[in-house]
Amino acid sequence: MEDTLNKGESPWRAEEVARGERFAFGENWRRFLEGVRDKQIVTAESSLKRMLEIDSLAGLSFLDIGSGSGLFSLAARRLGARVHSFDYDPQSVACAAELRRRYSPGDDGWVVEKGSALDADYLARLGHFDIVYSWGVLHHTGRMWQALENAQLPVAPGGRLFIAIYNDSGSKSRRWARIKHAYNHLPRLLQGPFALLAMTPNETKAFLRAALDGRLGEYLRSWIEPENSRGMSRWRDIVDWVGGYPYEFATPEQIFDFYRERGFTLTKLKCGGVGLGCNEFVFVREV
Repeated sequence: MEDTLNKGESPWRAEEVARGERFAFGENWRRFLEGVRDKQIVTAESSLKRMLEIDSLAGLSFLDIGSGSGLFSLAARRLGARVHSFDYDPQSVACAAELRRRYSPGDDGWVVEKGSALDADYLARLGHFDIVYSWGVLHHTGRMWQALENAQLPVAPGGRLFIAIYNDSGSKSRRWARIKHAYNHLPRLLQGPFALLAMTPNETKAFLRAALDGRLGEYLRSWIEPENSRGMSRWRDIVDWVGGYPYEFATPEQIFDFYRERGFTLTKLKCGGVGLGCNEFVFVREV
């Protein structure tokens, strides 16, 4: 697997990472992929069914913008959709291809390729899809509002757009933008310790809560075992959060107004108590 996942490294991407302008999301996903299990896949399927309010995707087309590990593309495929996955990061593309090789070899109903959410011409060429999905991706492009504009292009009339965007928490969001920028400009050997230091206040609270609730063993296992709906361990989630740059954010009202002006109706919203995390939206394009 290692050789496959390291092929196709683009010079421009490597230069961006080296300059501290971009986090190596694909490298983080590669490490995550080493421990992916059926439990994470089932959890991803449940997440899609809950937010889309359906039990099956049979007969539907599904576009995964910024597919990352490919976990949710795999979940959509297992739920019956015809899937098209693309990502800007070549290692992420390789991760999705590896998942397809493991769980759906020779499957012509699942396409995996490299592409950019900022390339409007590319998205237009893909045609229309019943479901366009982009969870926690568009705010990492460096041009979030352009990416949000482009994401609606392939949504079919009557189709759904399922996105997740970082919540604007005011000064906290702006402080984290500076922290993330600093992380990516550090030498590689210092990035891990910096991430731990940045998360020490939050993790101290989590540790104490777990100890008081008698869940200390569960907390400690979460550092190496997947614990959230994205299928990440606590450590991988910390690296993804602290390192995740470029980093932009928006209020729920901004996202709602943006897509309403483009002929979309909000049908599902998850935003209460997310703090610095992602607000989730499901829109339907008016016919």
